[in-house]
Amino acid sequence: MTHGSPGDHLEQNRRYWDEEAAAWHGPLARDHWAQEEPRWGLWATPESQVSVLPDGMAGMRAIELGCGTAYVSAWLARGGALPVGIDVSEQQLATARAMQAEFGIDFPLVLGNAETVPYEDNTFDLAISEYGASLWCDPYQWIPEAARLLVPGGHLVFMRYSALFALCAPPEGPASTTLLRSQFGLTRLDSQNHVQFVLPHGEMLRLLRSCGFVVEDLIEIQAPRPAHRDYAEVPADWARQWPSEEIWKARLSG
Repeated sequence: MTHGSPGDHLEQNRRYWDEEAAAWHGPLARDHWAQEEPRWGLWATPESQVSVLPDGMAGMRAIELGCGTAYVSAWLARGGALPVGIDVSEQQLATARAMQAEFGIDFPLVLGNAETVPYEDNTFDLAISEYGASLWCDPYQWIPEAARLLVPGGHLVFMRYSALFALCAPPEGPASTTLLRSQFGLTRLDSQNHVQFVLPHGEMLRLLRSCGFVVEDLIEIQAPRPAHRDYAEVPADWARQWPSEEIWKARLSG
């Protein structure tokens, strides 16, 4: 674990997704786009189980922050929403456009940074991120930006690694069954070629409240039995005992 300078994560993560991750993530896009029911995160948790999306999606203006191949935006569009996807990676967006053409679903895709979004204040009813800005952007930048973009009463929904997973995750290899780092000061996790961000629950609650959000739910995900696969960073057996990922649901007050 190393510590870089503020802001350097944007370029480092852009290179990671353009040059390395897009090669293995792109082929998964078609499977995600083809799903009839949204399935969230590592363990493909079905929407019917967790109710991530707000009711009354028809006509809802939505922005996916760190959209990658934009399959979440495709799910929103199928539900009648009017999504926009923004991502820093040209390669990810190229895959998203190919999927739009293949599946016949069209919505704006913006090359840009989810910490500084080129839209006016009070533009969207929903801001959503599944392992996008929620993991790869500085929460002290992207969460205030989400608040700026949302109308009063707008929804913020995001999925990320759990704080407990971050405390147990080594630089390489699977999650440990013992704590490997301190919770105090936990924010930024630097690897050789990318940077991720995970705040402890207390800090996340204070940040959301300071931006005007009221937290409506925190869903800690348990891996199913049987799971469809293991991951290098977290085996399913680990994630059946402790939450490897979590979903936050909040609403902007006012």
